[in-house]
Amino acid sequence: MKNKILDRLKKLILGPSALIISLSLFSFKPPCPAEKDTTLANSAKLKTIIVDAGHGVKAEGSPAGHYSRGADGSFSTERNVTLAIALKLQKALEKDVPGVKAVLTRPTSDDVSFERRAQIANENKGNLFISIHCNSLSDRVIRERVGGTARRPKYRSARVPDKSGKGALLLIYGLKRSTEAEREIKNNQVENESDLDGDGLDPNDPTVIILTNEYKRKFRKQSVNIANFISDEIVQTDGRRSEGLREQSIYVLCHAAMPSVLVETGYINNPDDEEYLNSDEGQKEIVNSIVRAVNNYKKQLEQVTTN
Repeated sequence: MKNKILDRLKKLILGPSALIISLSLFSFKPPCPAEKDTTLANSAKLKTIIVDAGHGVKAEGSPAGHYSRGADGSFSTERNVTLAIALKLQKALEKDVPGVKAVLTRPTSDDVSFERRAQIANENKGNLFISIHCNSLSDRVIRERVGGTARRPKYRSARVPDKSGKGALLLIYGLKRSTEAEREIKNNQVENESDLDGDGLDPNDPTVIILTNEYKRKFRKQSVNIANFISDEIVQTDGRRSEGLREQSIYVLCHAAMPSVLVETGYINNPDDEEYLNSDEGQKEIVNSIVRAVNNYKKQLEQVTTN
């Protein structure tokens, strides 16, 4: 079995998507197009995309701590907007991205725990995880005068809404959660290699460790790639603002054993963004930008030639 795993490792390392050795995690600039290569690993095929609608309504009887209602705007909620976009995105991906199946983690208004979202992604052997969210800024604390004299004025602290945020933001998992990512990759990617001979893997085997690290490196780079593709479409095609890419310690991103990105589609507490996020036109524009980005990502991922 080890020889087969080593062959698999060679494909991962020599595959076209592994030719770019490193990316700057500070600039997050999109990589140059991958050079053509004669080796194409099976994992470079984009077959299943997991579409995750952030937040939701607390389901009756759900355990405490398994509910996250999300942000609120002046007339709408994040959980409703994300579901509407996710439903449109699922249909558009299956219609406009050849050979792809899209699986929803939350097809209804009911919330799904972070743990279950990651499980759904891994159980369906996803090749890409896209989580849809809306952004929001916390209230600002200001000091306002409430009386007193010119020499001895009296002030109090007050909270006021901060509606200055505008545009999209792309998130990938923070490196400080690498240990969790390694565990999920080992359980859901490397363990699949045991199917070759029908026996289990020793997690302390150096070959298993190397293979896990190679998957992690590859998925990390691909997460940056898809995030950049989406950001570029939002800015260059739609003419919207994007805050670019950031790292954030998000459970579902590091526990989904695949390339993963969270798309903050706009600031729901900004009046202009809220109108856009709730409009059919705005939702379709967001969906179309993601679909174009996925097609670009798929072409780069599956690029191959023969001698």
